[in-house]
This record gives sequence, structure tokens and C-alpha cells, in this order.
Amino acid sequence: MPAKSLLDGLKVVEFTHMVMGPAAGLILADLGAEVIKVEPVGGDKTRRLRGSGAGYFPMYNRNKKSLAVDLKSEEGRAIALDLIKEADVFVENFRPGALDKLGFGYEQLKELNPKLIYCSEKGFLDGPYRHRTALDEVAQMMGGLAYMTGPPGRPLRAGASVIDVAGGMFGAIAVLAALRQRDLSGVGTHVSSSLFETSVFLVGQHMAQYAVTGSPAAPMPARISAWAVYDVFDTKDGEKVFVGVVSDSQWTTFCEAFGLDEWAADESLRENNQRVARRDEIIPRLKKLFAEHAQSDLMAKLEELGLPFAPIKRPEDLFDDPHLTESGGLLEMTIPDGGEIALPALPLAIEGERPALRFDPPEIGQNTVEILRSLGRDEDTIKGLEDRGIIDTPKRHRRAHAAE
Repeated sequence: MPAKSLLDGLKVVEFTHMVMGPAAGLILADLGAEVIKVEPVGGDKTRRLRGSGAGYFPMYNRNKKSLAVDLKSEEGRAIALDLIKEADVFVENFRPGALDKLGFGYEQLKELNPKLIYCSEKGFLDGPYRHRTALDEVAQMMGGLAYMTGPPGRPLRAGASVIDVAGGMFGAIAVLAALRQRDLSGVGTHVSSSLFETSVFLVGQHMAQYAVTGSPAAPMPARISAWAVYDVFDTKDGEKVFVGVVSDSQWTTFCEAFGLDEWAADESLRENNQRVARRDEIIPRLKKLFAEHAQSDLMAKLEELGLPFAPIKRPEDLFDDPHLTESGGLLEMTIPDGGEIALPALPLAIEGERPALRFDPPEIGQNTVEILRSLGRDEDTIKGLEDRGIIDTPKRHRRAHAAE
């Protein structure tokens, strides 16, 4: 079954912005669900972010439809409620209580549509922190990830919105589990995922290390590695390569291939823990050895040996990565301002097929008219809603923008 048709027939209504909520919707959309992004007249403010936020909208909103409507108006709320009445899933990432005030809280929508799976993407799950405002960075700082990422005394957030994206993933997983339960029970439910608890889950391995050994995990730049050779090395041509030797058999292969005969024969280096104890001896010699090789030659040799290695790439280098370009790992699309771009596909395959692009990231209100027609609104009603600014369409938005 093609990946794009796995969730065919599933209707998702999405009240989201920024990254976490849209990421949950993206996963469902890429797997074939019809995902309708409900955004305000004038569009989701995420569309207008600059700097590090400039890529949020195109990355997390492909394969979705856009309905732009004023939810603070009676007519706008009626449109959204009619849409939700027919939906299987509702995804939101607003502050606790915000949607209840507008009439879109879980208890309210459960009355409207008892089969609805209501997915809340929040900063915190229920507990003392529930009403705090959270961001990816907040979660990384208080969830231990920033402490583990930076050097001692200098907590550093990870270089991508990993908690937002992982929180969206957990939300999508919860939705799929709830849909399975609905198949058995016939009724929907409320599922939630959160930034803080996602960060805590990701540092669970370090919590477990402390629980098992009684010693706290050091930040990654100061950690005691689990393996003697597990580091980044400079090469002759000024490039860098990560090299890992993570088993006793790999150690033997490595030493033989690089002429380290005395190490291969040294019984005191046979086992990994013995080598870790002598890491201060091993690493300086390998730094000198690898500095005699060009990056390409070193990587070719390591690949032939079947040892773990990686060049150090920047995000912009990945557009030309041969594995991604040849395997369907990048999806070519047109973004709302008309530019062409290639962005990462979901990192999975179904029967060898990568989830495909069905729709470009939508313009503001791109599908508003189509959706209103499907809900039984006639042309005069639609025109009246547009004229009064209750709904937005690409044509109306461009006129309004030109008038500014």
C-alpha cells in the first residue's frame, strides 16, 4: 500500500501554529489524511516569521489545505464547527483554556462529535506546571537537554527544534493509537503530548545512568565516552570526520587496516572497557594518523571496512546529498511566495516507498471556497462572507496586501 494512502479517508482539522502542532498534522498529512489547517483571516502569523523561524511554515505545512476564517465571529465559528462535526481528528496547540473560551474545548467538541479524537499539543501535561507558557527552548532548559548539550556551566539548546518536532511526533502516535481504540469502542477520546515531558523522555537514558551507577551524567562535551574511539578528527585537507569503533571485532578490523599492529596484538586492549581506560593514549595517536589522510580517502577506507563514520555537514549541504536526492528523501515543492524548494520527507518508508508530496504548502485561504462549498454554503453566502472579512481567500488577501 502506498504511504500516501495509508490514512486515506481520515479527516483532520488543525488549529495550530509554529512547529509542534503543525508537525503532528504534517505526519498525518504525509501518510494520506486530509488535513485542513484553520487559520485566521490574514493567515497564520508563523508565515511571517523571519530569522530562524523563516522555514517553519513551508517545512511543516505541506500536504494540507487552508481554510482562513475569523473564529471570533458567529459565522466563522459556525463554519469551523460544521467542519469539525465531520472530522475524525482535531489537533490544537493553544494555551490551556484558550479554545474553551472560543467554544472549541474538548468537552464542547465531544458533545458535537462523540467520535472525535481531540489532540492537544501543550507545554506541559497536567500537573503543577500546566498553566506555564513553554517553548522548545524552555523545555530543553528545564528538561535537562540543554545541560547535556553544552559544555559544563554553559547550557546550550540543540541546534534544531527537536522538542517541538518530537512532541508533534508523540502527538501523532497518540492519535493513531486513539483511532485504533475508536475502532473497537466507537467513541473518541482526548490525547495530549507536551514539550517538557518530551524533553524529559529524551534525557531518560542519562537519568537511567544515574539510577544504575549513582553517578550523574556529565554534559556531552565533557562526557566519558562509552567507547575509546568515538570522536571527530581533522584530516589533511582541513576537513573533519567523525569516526566510531564500537565493538571488539571492529577494533581488530580497524587496527589491522591502519597498520596498528601492536594495538591489535595487545591483550590489554582486547575489550572495550580496557580501551576506554587508555583513551588518553589512543586518541592523540589517531589524531596524528588521520591528519595524514584526505577526508575522501579516509571515508572511502572506513566505508570499505564497514566502520561507523560521518563527514561533518551543514544543513545547506544536504540539498546536494546523493543519498537524499536519489532515494526520494527530499520533496520538491513550491512555497506560497512562489519559490521552489526541496525539503525533507518523513524519515520512513512503507513497502519501500517514501511519503510523497500531494499538495504544496498552501497560500492563505487557498481552499476556503472549496471547503465552504463542501459544507453547503452557496456562492452568494461565500461572497458575502468574503466581502465582510469573515473568510479569506488568496485573491482577497492579495487585494488587501496591495492596498496596504
